Order: sequence, then C-alpha cells, then structure tokens
Amino acid sequence: MEKKYLMENGAESFRLDVKVEKENIRRQAKWAGLQPGMRVGDFGCGPGNITSILHELVQPGGSVVGVDGSTDRLEYARTKYGRDGIFFEAGDLAGSLHDLGEFDFIWVRFVLEYHLSGSFDLVRNFTRCLQPGGILCLSDLDHNPFVCHGTPPRLERTFSRIMAELQEKHDFDPFIGRKLYSFLYDLGFDDIDVNVEIYKTVFGEISDGDVYNILKKIEVAPKRINFAFDEYEGGFEEFYAEAKTFFTDPRRFTYAPLVICRGKKKG
Repeated sequence: MEKKYLMENGAESFRLDVKVEKENIRRQAKWAGLQPGMRVGDFGCGPGNITSILHELVQPGGSVVGVDGSTDRLEYARTKYGRDGIFFEAGDLAGSLHDLGEFDFIWVRFVLEYHLSGSFDLVRNFTRCLQPGGILCLSDLDHNPFVCHGTPPRLERTFSRIMAELQEKHDFDPFIGRKLYSFLYDLGFDDIDVNVEIYKTVFGEISDGDVYNILKKIEVAPKRINFAFDEYEGGFEEFYAEAKTFFTDPRRFTYAPLVICRGKKKG
C-alpha cells in the first residue's frame, strides 16, 4: 500500500499547481532530451500543471500519461488540464505499473524525497516502464528545506529537529538530490548527465507565492509527525509566528540546490 503523503492537506493541489515555474520546466525537459512525438510518463504528476507542459513539448504527435496516488489531485488535474493527448491515471508508484505500457521518456520530479528508504526501488520500478533507449529524468532538491542565513538560533534548532524527525518518522530524505546519479549508474543507464542549478533563491522582498509555499510546509509537515515544540512556550503558534517573521524579513537569505539527472535505458 502506498504510504500517506507527507504534505497531504486540503490545499495541496493548489500549492503544487501555483509554485510551478513553467519556463524552468520547459528548459529542464528539453535538456533531458524530451522531443516531439514521444510517449511520456509523468510519475507523481500531482495537479497536472507539469503534465500539461510536457504535453506541449511533445507536439506534434506525442502524448503524456500523468500518474499519481491522490484521487483529489487527479480530479483537479483532469478538470484543469485534461485534453486530448493527456491521460491521468491513478497508480501506486511502488507497485506494478505494467498496465501503463512503455514510455519513451519518464519524468520524476519531487517524488523521491518522500521515500528515504525506498527511493532506489522506485527508480528501478520506473525503469521497467521504459522502452530500450528511453530516457528517465529524475529531479529533486539536495537540501530541503532551504539553506538559510540569519535564522534565529531557537528557530534553527527547531528546524533541524523537525527534519531529523521527518527522516525517522516519515521516511523523508532532505538530501536525495545527490543520490540520483548513483541510481542511474547502478541500474546500468547509458549517456547519464547531471545538471545542478539553484531551484529557488530568496533575498530582499519575498513574493506572496513564496510566502504561501514556505508557510504551508511549516504548517503541515510538523503536525504530520506530532512534533513537540519544546522550546516554545506558546507551542506551534509561537513557532509559526517566529518562522513567518524570519521568512518575511528582507535581510534573510535562503537558497536550495536542485539536481536533475537523466540517462538512457540500455537497448
């Protein structure tokens, strides 16, 4: 059975949808080798925004299958992004994906970070769905949450404790990005390439969208593990207020590295 998603909440489809930077996705997918006419799998498609972008890039003649374990997000995706050539399917990414058929290109973005103990097995499972010579593109952060400067000591200690407990209790991997190359290497992929870039840099004034995304993570993830805010007399509310003050302070500097790795399945 697919385990419960760490960030599950009523607004998650919206959060995932609005944070997509479309030009970055187009550039990254083209770098990975996406071409018109391909049959594409978007594994962990969420609300379908990126599925729609990939579909645009494989025209003319291509198609995309978005696969996700959340019925809510699939319904959101079908309503907002469903059209000819895009198919949204429910599926357990750790289970059999045989019924989906084979793909020329599989895109996996921000999925493996939620599977500390099973990420390699997931990638091996995805590989079974590739045509010989097909491309697998893995994309994930290598330091999640952001690397920050200027964090108040109490807040920094609390962030560190939250991340440690997320790894232990919810199988979250904040350093999955650095592992992606070894996964494709160990599975015998050809023509492996890696691109490392900055996913997000925040300094000075912060956008409303970035505030929403950061604070929603801070709101949801600690509650999922019943985190005890021992250093805060006012509990979660006091912690949340301090985090909001820090992230909206224009003096703060934060960034997160993104690792994108692609390779071709042996023919």
